[in-house]
Amino acid sequence: MPIINSLNFPVFKGDLTEIKYKEQKHFVINTISPNSYGLAVKNPVVKQALQNSDMLILDGLYFGWLALFKQGIKINRIAGWDAFHFFSSELNKDRGRVFFLGSSTDTLLKIKEHYSQEYPNVSVAYYSPPFTPKFSEEDNKRMHNAINDFKPDVVFIGMTAPKQEVWAYQNRNLLETKIICSIGNVFDWYAGNSKRPAVFWQKTGMEWLARIFLRPEIFKRNIGNQMLFFWHLFLILINIKKL
Repeated sequence: MPIINSLNFPVFKGDLTEIKYKEQKHFVINTISPNSYGLAVKNPVVKQALQNSDMLILDGLYFGWLALFKQGIKINRIAGWDAFHFFSSELNKDRGRVFFLGSSTDTLLKIKEHYSQEYPNVSVAYYSPPFTPKFSEEDNKRMHNAINDFKPDVVFIGMTAPKQEVWAYQNRNLLETKIICSIGNVFDWYAGNSKRPAVFWQKTGMEWLARIFLRPEIFKRNIGNQMLFFWHLFLILINIKKL
């Protein structure tokens, strides 16, 4: 698996076609971005969850700058949206099984309806956990049972970051599945609750700028984490901060 250590996080630098989902077990895929880096610096539990992911895909283009500037290695950006559609297409070819964990029942119903049309060969199940800052032991058991009774090939988790990443890491070995992939806001995009910024912004790596206007409250919430990343990157590039 082509993994590069970037700021002490295992970032995937290959292509999703290199991941053979049938050969995996409890394989955790999370995304990494300047925001998630900032969250990890401030919270050791988040840091542990991200560093112990089997693979981090580069959702935030700028997180790849260190490898580019220091080692001349370009890491392909793979957003959660890309991983979602890649694995869904693979499952559709193989008549596989997918499970959606997170969000409201209304959103999950919209996802299932849309998904069944786009990927008709995939069996779909879902579970809406309670909206609470911290899950109880009973909450976790219900989620484990819902997933394990269905035995999906892939579990997509759509909770707020870093809740989804921490949950995936802490519960991975209790789930009967091959792939566990945190994709966050993809749930709302796919359900049609909100729109992903246009392709132009995606290809130029400026998706974050469009999101400022679409959801300014998220920008305000995350700006501190992002600035922390750029400050650390600057200090590393001028050899003041060590990795």
